[in-house]
Amino acid sequence: MRIDAAMPYAWLVRRCGHVAFFTAVLLLVVATGVWSAAAGYPAFPDGDAGGAAKRSAPVPVYSYRVVATHPHDPSAFTQGLVYADEVFYEGTGLYGRSSLRRVDPPTGQVQQQVDLPPAYFGEGVALVGDTLYQLTWQEHTVFTYERHSFAATGHFTYTTEGWGLTYDGQRLIMSDGSNTLYFRDPVTFEETGRVQVFDGATPVTLLNELEFIGGEVYANVWQTDRIARIEPQTGRVTAWIDLTGLRPPQTDVLNGIAYDAGQDRLFVTGKLWPYLYEIALVPRPTAFMPLVWKS
Repeated sequence: MRIDAAMPYAWLVRRCGHVAFFTAVLLLVVATGVWSAAAGYPAFPDGDAGGAAKRSAPVPVYSYRVVATHPHDPSAFTQGLVYADEVFYEGTGLYGRSSLRRVDPPTGQVQQQVDLPPAYFGEGVALVGDTLYQLTWQEHTVFTYERHSFAATGHFTYTTEGWGLTYDGQRLIMSDGSNTLYFRDPVTFEETGRVQVFDGATPVTLLNELEFIGGEVYANVWQTDRIARIEPQTGRVTAWIDLTGLRPPQTDVLNGIAYDAGQDRLFVTGKLWPYLYEIALVPRPTAFMPLVWKS
């Protein structure tokens, strides 16, 4: 994943100079140790599950830098997005307007399209081998297609709502708008496990479109400008991506994540957006503050 790690600190170094900057950091570390001792907190406590002091570690937050801007169909109510074969496979929603598409990235032109029946509201998409999957919202049905011809090859049913879908190389991973991720067998679509997603002790609900990147699940959170990075083994949120300011005016919510593993490119878009963006992640600088220990 492309991450611009040095950007948050460049301004400080330019303003202060390298020697002054690192001297200030050293003095701050020493002062923090003195403050901890004066306050009665151990500088380097040993933690245990029985109530010994533990450090409160906030989840890191990333901002973004736009690398490239691509045209995108402003009538596409984007619900799922996958990059493969140097094209995007995109699922769109709304009753009577839901479709599965193959889209040319440089131009945004739809190269191929199959429409869902009007009674189905299309949702997330995933690609496994030569099979494309497309969820539906409240119709409890996932449709399958041959990736090259878009010929329908079958369908499966499930009991929850369908929101997002991705593939980790072995299992399909599905969201339903709650804080639960479901693991499913690609051959039968049977559930093989599930995990609940938390940021610390707080459940992260409204998980929407999904993408599997570098061992983590990236999840749009509906009605927000945030993407959660989730450890699929535990459901723990490992980081947040804040895309505030990216959404074009007079459009719907952020929704749609795709990853080009070959060139390490991350793409995002949204419902009815006229653009699809390639972005790089930018770490936010960690604020310097006294250490606080929880007992």
